[in-house]
Amino acid sequence: MTDLPAPRPVRELEHIDRDRFHAEIRPARQPVVFRGLAADWPAVRASQEGDAAAVAYLRRFHHDRPVNAIVGEPAIQGRFFYTDDMTGLNFQRGVSPLGPFLDRLLRERARPTGYAMAIQSIPAPELLPGFVQENALDWVEDVEPRLWLGNAIRVATHYDLMENVGVVVTGRRRFTLFPPEQVGNLYMGPLELTPAGTPISLVDPEAPDLARFPRYAAAAEHAQMAELGPGDALYIPFHWWHAVESLDAVNVFANYWWNPARSDLLNPHDALLHALFSIRALPEDQRAAWRAMFDHLVFQTDGPPGAHLPPAARGVLDSPAAEQVRQVRDTLRLALEVRR
Repeated sequence: MTDLPAPRPVRELEHIDRDRFHAEIRPARQPVVFRGLAADWPAVRASQEGDAAAVAYLRRFHHDRPVNAIVGEPAIQGRFFYTDDMTGLNFQRGVSPLGPFLDRLLRERARPTGYAMAIQSIPAPELLPGFVQENALDWVEDVEPRLWLGNAIRVATHYDLMENVGVVVTGRRRFTLFPPEQVGNLYMGPLELTPAGTPISLVDPEAPDLARFPRYAAAAEHAQMAELGPGDALYIPFHWWHAVESLDAVNVFANYWWNPARSDLLNPHDALLHALFSIRALPEDQRAAWRAMFDHLVFQTDGPPGAHLPPAARGVLDSPAAEQVRQVRDTLRLALEVRR
């Protein structure tokens, strides 16, 4: 046990519509729980009748195509993570038809073996054709929900490069969240090997090792927590770190990911990788000079950097046009090829 403060509850709101979500909630850049947002979904109503009824509802959309799944041995105690030497992951990836996966979920509930199992982040029309037509959230246009199925598992603290609204359909889920600026206190794992794409925190929020990760105590001061039941939803802003615990033997979750940024821009993660290999190893005085340049030009800490120029002369110092983005992409591609 530690003397860390308990996470404060995530703010809760009811009776929020699409307009208020985009006008008030998203600009605040704070997580929010929406109790009962999807209470009228047929899938949620089936869940209220028990796990067997929830699974029977999913079977209505059954198909025989194999889907990606992950399974962990009982020794991992439901926590998908790294192996002890951090050269691999502590679970196996495979494929399974949906029907046998659902059968095993119910068997594990009745006769638990300790195996952790999940189907993660499959587009709903691919996993359960017809599900979206009966269970829909219209807050974000042209975004298909992704579905997550599994038993009582734990997903390490991570971030998404998307805005996120998640809806609990079956079971209960607990989220522990940290703002993006706590990255230095969360002890990020390797960038080259990750469980699901973005890096994860090495700290277990359920049993933080402060001798190994002392700065986590500072992160804990900013933690927020929410426990959701069927029909409840959670807004997770862009890049907020979050750990997820599925608390019941049968869990179904639907989440909506979207990115409001321009789709024609270059990838910020590519820029980060480039900076890691071009700026990080420079002498300290050079890094300081580049930090000042990034603050001024990229993060605009002094205001728009081209404001003193006539509009026609601002070039890339102004909001770049699509053609400028293409030109810069081609320039970077050529520069990287020349330097190989």
